[in-house]
Amino acid sequence: QISDQQPETGTGLMPFGQLVLGPPGSGKTTYCHGMAQYMRATGRKVAIVNLDPANDSPPYPPDVDLSELVDLETVMQELGLGPNGGLLYCMDYLEKNMDWLQQALAPLEQSN
Repeated sequence: QISDQQPETGTGLMPFGQLVLGPPGSGKTTYCHGMAQYMRATGRKVAIVNLDPANDSPPYPPDVDLSELVDLETVMQELGLGPNGGLLYCMDYLEKNMDWLQQALAPLEQSN
């Protein structure tokens, strides 16, 4: 018999994640919003992590938001970079501050 319970702990459904990638305007935000609504409607816990420094106003409140660490507009203005250079800078900045991401994710892991 297949069970939704984890054999080791019996605490319920196994957690999983999705990494959603795509070019601007391809529907990543719409997909994430719809998936979160669906998962909540089926009783699953959901945490949304926004790692897009260009998406500064999603239609949902992300549980972790990269714009709290670095945002594209500020990078472009302060460093005189275009959008591509700004995105690369933001991703490099995230890599150098991975402890920020780990600290932001830790409470989600405990609550889910």
